[in-house]
Amino acid sequence: MTGKQGIGHLVCGRRAKWVVLALWVVALFLTAPFAQKLTDAQDNDAASWLPGSAESTQVLKVSEDFRPEQIPAVVVYARPDGLTAQDRAQIAEDARQLKELRDHGIRGAETRGPVFDRETDPRAAQILVPITMDEQGWEEISPAVDTIRDGVGEGSDGLAVHITGPGGTSADFSEAFEGIDSTLLISAMGVVIVMLLLTYRSPTLILVPLLSVIAALFTAQALIYLLAEHAGLTVNGQSAGILTVLVFGAGTDYALLLVARYREELHHHEDRHEAMALALHRAGPAVIASGATVVLSMLVLLAAEMNSTSGLGPVAAIGVAVALLAMMTLFPALLVICGRWIFWPVIPRFGDPDRIERGLWARMGRRIARRPRMVWSATALILAICSLGLIQLRAEGISNADAFTGKPDSIVGQEVSARYFPAGSGDPLVIISNQAQARQVGEAVAATDGVAPGSLGLPPGTKPSYEGKVLFEATMTDPADSEAAKQTVERVRDAVHAVPDADARVGGGTASLLDMDEATTHDNILIIPLVLIVVMLILCALLRALIAPLLLIGTVILSFAAALGISALAFRYLFDYAGETTDFPLFVFVFLVALGIDYNIFLTTRIREEAARQGTRPGVVMGLAATGAVITSAGLVLAGTFAALGTLPMVAFAEIGFAVALGVLLDTFIVRSVLVPALFLDVGPKMWWPHKLAREDGNAPAATESERVSQTP
Repeated sequence: MTGKQGIGHLVCGRRAKWVVLALWVVALFLTAPFAQKLTDAQDNDAASWLPGSAESTQVLKVSEDFRPEQIPAVVVYARPDGLTAQDRAQIAEDARQLKELRDHGIRGAETRGPVFDRETDPRAAQILVPITMDEQGWEEISPAVDTIRDGVGEGSDGLAVHITGPGGTSADFSEAFEGIDSTLLISAMGVVIVMLLLTYRSPTLILVPLLSVIAALFTAQALIYLLAEHAGLTVNGQSAGILTVLVFGAGTDYALLLVARYREELHHHEDRHEAMALALHRAGPAVIASGATVVLSMLVLLAAEMNSTSGLGPVAAIGVAVALLAMMTLFPALLVICGRWIFWPVIPRFGDPDRIERGLWARMGRRIARRPRMVWSATALILAICSLGLIQLRAEGISNADAFTGKPDSIVGQEVSARYFPAGSGDPLVIISNQAQARQVGEAVAATDGVAPGSLGLPPGTKPSYEGKVLFEATMTDPADSEAAKQTVERVRDAVHAVPDADARVGGGTASLLDMDEATTHDNILIIPLVLIVVMLILCALLRALIAPLLLIGTVILSFAAALGISALAFRYLFDYAGETTDFPLFVFVFLVALGIDYNIFLTTRIREEAARQGTRPGVVMGLAATGAVITSAGLVLAGTFAALGTLPMVAFAEIGFAVALGVLLDTFIVRSVLVPALFLDVGPKMWWPHKLAREDGNAPAATESERVSQTP
């Protein structure tokens, strides 16, 4: 046993395997209680998502000096033929009862209304109920809305009653996020079990990667909880949900890559400890490089302006790092402890023949080698045609009405309210200015197109002034989450900024959406090139070449464009989604590139090792033959785990899950299996420039079967 191979015995030696298992058991015993608290550490308020420098964030912070942070729920009553006397009596009684509520942050004394759509023969009415956001405020949204609903009922005899506004919508979002961790855990676990059964055809073997991934997830959740509580790490429902998918997807991928090498070594080594040590020595560097690439790519998100995006970076990086650690320590230790029987019913026996060179992927490699230029040209052309679907991409943000895969009560209420009242009712603009210029600022706001006449005023419960500042609100004529409302915010900002010495700023829900869109556009322009640079540098260092990494980066970009193009067409004509969130391209790119690079690394490192022994072109065929099956299996597992995001009732998650799953499948079955081998076969030794491999004559002697078995990584 060489020194390098001996490193594997630190994990899977005859005694070391039990030490590793014991350490993980202790770690899980200590961390499991904290993992269960991660949901409590999530921060889903507006400030945790908004960029810190945004104007709406500044207004949100300053407004806390005037009043506690509030989110209004709007009770909407409607009868198209006109409210009856009985309806009006019920509405008046509901308003009286609502004004007495004090539970779950409801500020009943500040309840406004009822307000009718017209003075004579009204058809609709609104009651606005403020909900205070204290330390537990966002957790109280759903209970508060439920309390309001209990008080007003659900309507009868033709009178429609809905709870909408920011409070109602937030409650529906909260309900959609409720149980997200358990939903994704069960979905991802189900996908992994099915895929591992199809891959290994062994009901016993699936237990080892499954237990290892679950251990990694609990440990990562505990670490993230401690950092959120004591180091200020921002965690929200989005990052917590993606954490589960990433740990399951990446962790299972690493397990597949490692167990494939372990199974191969078991054919050639009677001692399973020696077989695992060699597997770790030969496949471990590629797995570690893959994990490090994902971790570094995720940390690039720290440069984002959006708090939600920058917070996702360390959360995802921690999850993948812990998954990598578990798969390089706990997973091999468990495999060795269990022995060969874990592969039942297809147990790898010592001395069994190696079928790599006669398998499907070897035959595919030889076929590609006959006409590689035609193969890669045709493949690239097909992917380029698929990318034309990008003209259907509408990553400009989606409204609340389009954010759910179904239609919750708040969205129905929003549509009903818009028929009878200014569409922006319940989610007003919030304006803060110096007190001395308040009148000029108010006049500028009232004169702006898109602001409802007579809607400017001081909301109840608000101090008239604070340290020379004043706060007032205004209602917009368009729905608060619409593009027209965002344009109104821009006009209002231009108007109030022009008032000399007013130091006026405009916030509110619509302003927050506008600032998010602008920050995300900035992040797309900044983060995507940075991730490409990081991946490029890692590939250059790993392959010690320049041409090969450039070719690989080109295939990554083409694959991403094709996945996005096909997804856009599916969203328009198959799922009938209204559009995509502004951060959709960024998230899809980061996940596809960071995770898809695993397959690049595993394939190209094997090709490089084979090229050093038998020449580049034979090395490409051998590299594809050796890695094709495991890369395909890993891609199916990763695609399946991201597809689990589609189980959530929110369009943004469903779109990300679909696009990433599709991109991984394209990467697995087309890019890594066809395009990359064909390119490498066509370019030949020059791909390794400036390394000395670029100067090979392509006639290196082929290794014997015994040499290949004992030397290949």
